[in-house]
Amino acid sequence: MARQLDEQIVGRYPVGQRLRVLDVGMGQGTQALRLARAGHQVTGLEQDETMLSVARRALAAEPEGIRGRVRIVEGDGRETGVHFLPGSFDVVLCHGVLMYVEEPDALLAGLARMLAPGGLLSLLVRNADALAMRPGLGGDWATTLASFDTTAYTNRLGLDVRADRLTTLTDALAGIGAPLHAWYGVRVFTDTAGDGAPLPADAETMLAAEERAGRTDPYRQVAALLHLCGVRG
Repeated sequence: MARQLDEQIVGRYPVGQRLRVLDVGMGQGTQALRLARAGHQVTGLEQDETMLSVARRALAAEPEGIRGRVRIVEGDGRETGVHFLPGSFDVVLCHGVLMYVEEPDALLAGLARMLAPGGLLSLLVRNADALAMRPGLGGDWATTLASFDTTAYTNRLGLDVRADRLTTLTDALAGIGAPLHAWYGVRVFTDTAGDGAPLPADAETMLAAEERAGRTDPYRQVAALLHLCGVRG
């Protein structure tokens, strides 16, 4: 996904331009720190205290120049208007958040308002059109059959959450003035790998295969996750 995001950023902005990035639901800060290392000014928004602690520890371990490019704000992603002015960011990330929001329309509209004209909105969501893949490959046939007719699922943390369909989000992005510009699949071949599984010896080849599949039909259509990029008009 990082490669996909970088492809979109490079395609929209001059090389070397320092961008204003908002990472909504920044989690442990993986993407925020990666983009700060690339020279961008990054604001991370997170409400979970555990994730905030992890992100702050990770930031504290960075060199002073990187630390100066990152600001961490405690807050709910649905309240971006409380913390920031409209049009304050060139890039807004919302990765792995929508599945926890029962009604995401207000959240999406708030994210779009944060974007400057021409800004990039990056979403990472669970693919509702492929919910049957994981249980099917695992031989859980009852769950497989039930997954065809729902957008609800239980994640690896044991939480009941929801997935999104590409067509639904395409319409939603158009409605908030940030129409879909590009989309990718994420975890096409590797979704069944266990948490904490070691990287294979040919990890670079694996990543190349995943990256190729993530931009190629029909493979990307059955990816576990969808990476959607909208552009503010």
